[in-house]
Amino acid sequence: MRQPDDSLAETTKKYSAPALEKGLDILELLSTEEAGLSQTEIARRLDRSVSEIFRMLVVLQDRAYVALDPLTDRYALTTLLFEVAHRTPPIRRLTTLSAPIMQQLARKVNQSTHLAILSEDSVLVIGQVQSPGNNNMSVRLGAKIDLWRASSGRVILAYQPEDVLRDYFTRIPMPANLTEHEVRAELARIRATGHETRDSFVVRGIVNISVPVFDHSGHAAAALTIPHLERYGDPISFDICREAVIEAAAALSRGLGGGAAKS
Repeated sequence: MRQPDDSLAETTKKYSAPALEKGLDILELLSTEEAGLSQTEIARRLDRSVSEIFRMLVVLQDRAYVALDPLTDRYALTTLLFEVAHRTPPIRRLTTLSAPIMQQLARKVNQSTHLAILSEDSVLVIGQVQSPGNNNMSVRLGAKIDLWRASSGRVILAYQPEDVLRDYFTRIPMPANLTEHEVRAELARIRATGHETRDSFVVRGIVNISVPVFDHSGHAAAALTIPHLERYGDPISFDICREAVIEAAAALSRGLGGGAAKS
């Protein structure tokens, strides 16, 4: 029997779908523009003709991925992409399980809380509940945050296999004031305590309490975080708040078939 030609086996045939690529280019471009863009601006940015962009926009608008503002003639993304992403089974399971737990946590400690996962090279917020009180410090649902400057990302990375962690260090540049050695030492401290408590990277006066959420594999699938806002005369101490986050993350881990973080 003739053996397969190794050179042919190693050759990957590349296929092209120009229309699909144009549609994806439009979606990716609009995802960076909060105020939206006009048809002409989109064509110019993508180096395409106005007529071919128009055809793509008609389809995307018919499918409800983009919407046209009649007052400004600008196209902007709808929330449909976000909704489609949340139909992914792991994310849907996480958000379904976490919603009542996070609501109860927010009421119990009068603080906002959010749930985040790793998404490509960033941290993605997939769940968020605001504090029931008058003063809030919250992270926007759907926000993407720099991996090395988010407690959520560090907590998740602390419980990843070495090959996965090594890949992140190789691919994603760290801030100028950090080294891999320092980050690895901080991840080791997170594993030793089971959570991270540290000053916010971006907001002065906020202290992050971030706890891993484990799945059945024993690795962190997500992180539950409270950006703790200190209020004058607050009867709920920081320690009580921290224990409540740990308990909530443990409950969510059990729902996913995983273990609990150490207190």
